Amino acid sequence: MTRTRTGVALGAYPITAVLCALTCALTPAYTLRWRIGFYPSTVLEDAIVLTVAAFVFESWRARMMPRLLTPLTVPALIFLLAGAIDVVVSPDRRAALGIYRAYLIEPVAFFFVLSEVVRTWRVATLVMAGLAAAGMIVGIANSVVILDAIRLRTISPGVTGPVTIYTNANDIALFLVPLIALAGSITLYAHDRRERIVAGVVLAIAVVSTLLSFSRGGYLALAAVALGLALSHRRRWWLVSAAAAAAVVLLLLPPINQRVGVELDFHNSQNTLVGRLELWRVSLQMLQQHVLFGGGLSGFAQSIAPYWNATHIDRFIYPHNIVLTFWSETGLLGLGAFAWVVATTFVMSARGWRTANDWRPVELGVLVAMVAVVVHGLVDVPYFKNDLSLEFWVLVGLAWAGRRWSEPKKA
Repeated sequence: MTRTRTGVALGAYPITAVLCALTCALTPAYTLRWRIGFYPSTVLEDAIVLTVAAFVFESWRARMMPRLLTPLTVPALIFLLAGAIDVVVSPDRRAALGIYRAYLIEPVAFFFVLSEVVRTWRVATLVMAGLAAAGMIVGIANSVVILDAIRLRTISPGVTGPVTIYTNANDIALFLVPLIALAGSITLYAHDRRERIVAGVVLAIAVVSTLLSFSRGGYLALAAVALGLALSHRRRWWLVSAAAAAAVVLLLLPPINQRVGVELDFHNSQNTLVGRLELWRVSLQMLQQHVLFGGGLSGFAQSIAPYWNATHIDRFIYPHNIVLTFWSETGLLGLGAFAWVVATTFVMSARGWRTANDWRPVELGVLVAMVAVVVHGLVDVPYFKNDLSLEFWVLVGLAWAGRRWSEPKKA
């Protein structure tokens, strides 16, 4: 049987590879929703299902048995088991099933597909191009709205700015900062000059878009990414100094300095950190009564109500902390499994970065992206959204693909 040029370029799964990239590009399209009969769906979910179906078809056609045993298989399965348990204990099982499907089953399934399909650097760059396209759409669209609000002077330093596509400007930073880590690493270390130029353009747009989101958690994660990338370079102290100087300049610019200044004033009613501390205290109080299983998937709002609703007007669906959120949503079992996934990805990508092969920029990018997820997770929810959960497992899949399919260069 002869292969087409596209088939050769995209390996054993040409159709699935293209659909993987298209699905990554459609990550923000979870906001486009409809029903297929009684079944609620989104453009992103349909893209994931189509990709998995294509993968099954191409595996059958080529008589290939996918290798499902990976360093992430056991923690991923435990994570799914924990989620299933918390569907049962959830006060709203219908909503919990939707969350379980969209945030756990589909992204994990996509990870297994991706780690089998992405066997070459060419396919990896195609998938990353899909993520970059999604980031550019989200970043540019929201930046236009923000800049218009700045022009009209309608932005308040105490609240996030206007937003398009997403429902909250913080969501922009949550999605873009891990991509900044990946684009930054490729800009610094990719061998191909064209790849470095494209990644540099993506990096510049994503950084500006994150700054214009005025997300304080995003700024914190962005600083962690800048520090991580700088420390990886042989001219690290020059880069650290340049990053510090850039941070000082940015903090002097309005409305960024006003936005950050709100968080330094603990007497300001719009200071979100004060509210976060109280939310975390009450969340721990609730979790003391639900130690093993937490509040259940999609159950935080109802579970915390007896401790919170009587004295606070704000209603939260998550505790805005990565540890408390996973504990509440998936119980201690799910929290442990997710920590296992993150730790394994840290180790795997760090080893990949130290290996002399063409995948090193991806491995470093994923490593720094995981740092960003953890740092941003100190004050926000960097996983429990359709786009964020898929982005997370795509990054994990790229790290594993790099370790699995790359060959060290011979000296």
